Amino acid sequence: MLKVIKNRIEQGHRTSKYPKEPIELYERFRGLPKIDAGCADTLVKRCADACPQECIDTETKQIDLGRCVFCGLCETLSGGAFAKFSQNFEMGTSSRDDLFTHGSLPELAEHSQTHFKKLFGRSLQLRQISAAGCNGCEADTNVLNTPFFDLQRFGIQFVASPRHADGIHVTGPISKNMRQATITTWESVPSPKVVIASGACAISGGPFYGSDEIVGDLNKLIPVDLYIPGCPPHPLTTLHALLNYFK
Repeated sequence: MLKVIKNRIEQGHRTSKYPKEPIELYERFRGLPKIDAGCADTLVKRCADACPQECIDTETKQIDLGRCVFCGLCETLSGGAFAKFSQNFEMGTSSRDDLFTHGSLPELAEHSQTHFKKLFGRSLQLRQISAAGCNGCEADTNVLNTPFFDLQRFGIQFVASPRHADGIHVTGPISKNMRQATITTWESVPSPKVVIASGACAISGGPFYGSDEIVGDLNKLIPVDLYIPGCPPHPLTTLHALLNYFK
């Protein structure tokens, strides 16, 4: 026991001070892209043609973050002239349309449902649904329970039963086999409730976009309140979205 106490004193406090203090991610992290709308049309088309997700609109020169997997190919092909990914991880939105971006997003707190804040206040219980995901989003969501992020210090936690939840947090492209399970879980959550689509798969189908074997867009099944883009979303992206939407 004494060794454990000594070890804890030597290690100090491990929990991140975010959001009280800003945090910078490593340089290789790809966050909110900065887009040059004045870029040559030919270069934009080249990026759009090569994009594996078909998430670049050549007419508006926008990137659909709901479909983007942040592979960085558009930045590589354009040498950063069209798109350049920043280290900004704050990308949650309350509207699907807001994910079509030129490089900026509205302040989430200004567009959140204010009655959710009044209802849930300092406590939010979520039921996680892995709807045929690759486990990437699930793994990075689980990281929020580690001492560094310590999600429960904000009064937010994931629960085992939808009966105990205030909403659902859905990851994965929602396969045919998971379609009814997702609906049933949502129906089991007492009203009022919230729905969170986390990751490109839940928002648009991600790499499986267009497949007949998936639902893809969660909003086709149930109304979505909060979108968290990424493939997978960084734990801080999820944390920022939850804190600013519900707190």
